[in-house]
Amino acid sequence: MEPLLPAASWLMALAAVVSAAACLGAWRSVPWQGRQSALIMAAAMIMIAAGGGDAMIGLVLGVVLLVSAMLGTAGVRGTPAATACCHRALVSLVMAICSFESLSTGRRAVEAGGHGAHGLDGVLSVLVVAGVVAVVLWTVVCEWVLAPVHRGRTARLLAVESWAMAVGVSVMWLGF
Repeated sequence: MEPLLPAASWLMALAAVVSAAACLGAWRSVPWQGRQSALIMAAAMIMIAAGGGDAMIGLVLGVVLLVSAMLGTAGVRGTPAATACCHRALVSLVMAICSFESLSTGRRAVEAGGHGAHGLDGVLSVLVVAGVVAVVLWTVVCEWVLAPVHRGRTARLLAVESWAMAVGVSVMWLGF
């Protein structure tokens, strides 16, 4: 069965690279925890796109994304960057769950035909859907409802990063 969006893995990787570039562009405003998380996500998505959905690559990247999500929030409580770091960690967690969910089906992600093809019978599928919805809602609320923490160029870069992450996980979910 063909993936719903044949180029989804490369669109997802592109969104992760745009997100990482925006994060690096806001260098001083993003603590090392956030930068490592953005870079790990971009590298993982490129490896998934280039790897063609190999199960072992998915397992290793899922573990790396989980560790990155945990490191991404270490020591940021109470800082102005805490919200954005938690947002990045949630995106890493959703990507990790998606990797594990693809593994649990026993088929390669690019052959699976979309999360819709698995149905919502598994706990991991439900977690992926809930995670994608949470990331998108978090992005909408932070960008349109709450007052931004930063101003000017930094605020624009962090908005691009946030939206690129939301687009990336949405494409990942829709395409696989």
